[in-house]
Amino acid sequence: MSAGWMRRGRSGSGGGRIRLGRVGRRRVQTIVMTLSVLMAVASAVVAGSLMASASAPFDTAFARQHGAQLTAQFDEGRATAEQIAATGRLAGVTASSGPYQVAQIDPPGPDGADLQQTETVVGRATAGGGVDDVTLRSGRWASKPGEIVLSTDANSVGPDTRLGTTLKTSGAAGSPTLTVVGLASSVTDSADGWVVPAEIDALRTAGAATSAQMLYRFSSAATTAEVNADRAAIAAALPKGAMVSAQSYLDVKLAADENTALFVPVMLAFGVLGLLMSVIIIASVVSGAVGAQIRRIGILKSIGLTPGQVVRAYLAQALIPSSVGAVIGVVLGNVLAMPLMGDTAQMYGGSASAVTWWIDLAVPAAALVLVAVAALVPALRAGRLRTVEALAVGRAPRTGRGRWAQRLAARLPLPRAVTLGLAAPFARPVRSAALLAAVVFGTTAATFAIGLTSSASAVTTARHPQGSIPVSVFLGGDGPAPVAAGGSAPAQADPAKVRAAILAQPGTAAAIGQSQGTVSVAGGTGTIRVRLYQGPSSAEAFALISGRWFHGPGEIVVPTHFLTTTGTKVGDTVTLVDQGVQVPVRIVGEDFDPGNAGLTINTDMATLAGAQPGLHPVFYDVVLKPGTEVAAYTSGLRTALQSSGVQVEANETEHVSPVVVAFDAMSVLLTLMLVSVAGLGVLNSVVLDTRERVHDLGVCKAVGMTPGQTVAQVLSSVVGAGLVGAALGVPIGLALHDYIIPVMMRTAGSGTPSQIEDVYGLLELVLLGVGGVAVAVCGAMLPAGWAAKARTATALRTE
Repeated sequence: MSAGWMRRGRSGSGGGRIRLGRVGRRRVQTIVMTLSVLMAVASAVVAGSLMASASAPFDTAFARQHGAQLTAQFDEGRATAEQIAATGRLAGVTASSGPYQVAQIDPPGPDGADLQQTETVVGRATAGGGVDDVTLRSGRWASKPGEIVLSTDANSVGPDTRLGTTLKTSGAAGSPTLTVVGLASSVTDSADGWVVPAEIDALRTAGAATSAQMLYRFSSAATTAEVNADRAAIAAALPKGAMVSAQSYLDVKLAADENTALFVPVMLAFGVLGLLMSVIIIASVVSGAVGAQIRRIGILKSIGLTPGQVVRAYLAQALIPSSVGAVIGVVLGNVLAMPLMGDTAQMYGGSASAVTWWIDLAVPAAALVLVAVAALVPALRAGRLRTVEALAVGRAPRTGRGRWAQRLAARLPLPRAVTLGLAAPFARPVRSAALLAAVVFGTTAATFAIGLTSSASAVTTARHPQGSIPVSVFLGGDGPAPVAAGGSAPAQADPAKVRAAILAQPGTAAAIGQSQGTVSVAGGTGTIRVRLYQGPSSAEAFALISGRWFHGPGEIVVPTHFLTTTGTKVGDTVTLVDQGVQVPVRIVGEDFDPGNAGLTINTDMATLAGAQPGLHPVFYDVVLKPGTEVAAYTSGLRTALQSSGVQVEANETEHVSPVVVAFDAMSVLLTLMLVSVAGLGVLNSVVLDTRERVHDLGVCKAVGMTPGQTVAQVLSSVVGAGLVGAALGVPIGLALHDYIIPVMMRTAGSGTPSQIEDVYGLLELVLLGVGGVAVAVCGAMLPAGWAAKARTATALRTE
């Protein structure tokens, strides 16, 4: 060894060349560290960006548009405009806008069919107003009578809606026609359209009650209880019954965040798993490098390297490839997160925003800090090694370590190559523990992801129970037409005769009549959609969280958010108000129905018969007997009902939600990333072990071990870690899934039905256990092949 080399070892620049040189020569370790940090950072960036995305778009848009925390509508027959305006000066009200005149219109659909859903049109001279500044998406604001700006969320807005198209305000002859001059959005969904104030009188139906809208912001409105208290204070300041309805911004936010809220806890779990796995693997890699290079450390110290230089050398071996992986991981995380964030931003009329800058900085910085901490312990161990001890020990493990395992393994009725492999991990317990941790994390990630994808599919099924209904019959003749508050459709057929004809058709198991309407809850927060059933409705009941499905009139089933908003629970009695008629009902079940902001009531149609004597179904869902061919049945039913003026349709029984597709794709992608990192961790451990035992392998080959036996020895050395890792990883994955799913459901404003949480089958659990062994074996395949190909003479000379 030349004096020049020794001088370079003592110099700072020489130390740098030593560090970089080791990174270059330890290719497997470098690749493992780079990829593990890359994937961990990518998954954490996706988790962090979606976490911000789930709330930031609404909150940002709400702040930018000065959104209304309460949108209230008043009956001007009970309170004057001056009295209504005075509520904006009540204690606790920090800003208000209005009163704006309101009219209800009933525009026909694009094909002329009656949508049967009235839309709220507000008279506003400008898009601004201090509260709820409406954002124009395209076109301009209405400037004269005959013009309207439509909300992008209005029922009458479809893919064919363009600026300059005309909109009839109802299907009646001679009804006013408005020209669409703009498309806009209100962050709090305060109206379906806006016209100039002078247009309102022309849009009101003769004899209809006049109403006005007020928009409020409060000093305290962060919770449902606070908003309800603010609403009650406003109602108390006016004559009784003056407040017709009131909508909280929290309900709008819940509906807007319903899809993205599902991603947050899941992606966060994946991000944490990735970071923890990267820390374990980095610590294993650096610790293995120290253990494998003890003799080299002794040589470096003998030529003058200080303990600090040794520590810096090994820290650099970890930080250089980890920095590269962190940079690439940030880029990959942004690429993966952008499509999901774009879907969220479009709901608020914005463009797809980039990942928040601080996430791109904080995640890689945190990852590198964790890497440095993980590498510091073995690096300090290398720095503290005594020169003489390091030179004397070299690569060999401590004398006697693992001998007991070799003696026990030798007693097993297995080939000697396999027993040698089974006992090998006990000679290096720290490295074997790191290998075991990699397998545990990989199995945990796979178990967790399989449960998540199954739960996501169960969520879709639970939200769309009608997806199993093969045939529907619509009485209006123009397609599905849900009924409005009045509850009746333009019936061109006798519902009773249609139902009798359906039941008489061969192959019919049941006919479920349905209608929809709106009611209010006495003491509640405005109108609530009610879904009305006639017949055996349990065939398409929503998944139950608690209680049971209703059995008859006077019983209702409601979602979790209804119970939260109204302060009720299963078993309580509430009073519905329909067209001024009070209908007491009992809550018998809590269902999983997060649509309509979690404010939908399910009940028997006869429940509202006292308020609406002429109430009848507007369509029938038909349940078929097993083995009935749908196409033939549909054709026969059309023939039987051809003179009734109804429409018979075969339904698609598959409901594939784009959100669920994205959810599944992201879960699968992140799982593959984490399992790959686990395999890399195994690969690194086995490579280090094989290199250290290369002389022993040469001796074995010299006494007759074949290449196949060498492969068996190397692979059997990881089988034990695979079995134990699977035994630990599968239960941990199950526990993580059972913790995350309720959190995910609570984030979406709902409880958790059992069919969404209990998704694992025995076969899946067995396959996952086998998968843990597969991860370990696949990670060891390459070094096993290298060991088998090593020439005996070369292996013997290596030591």
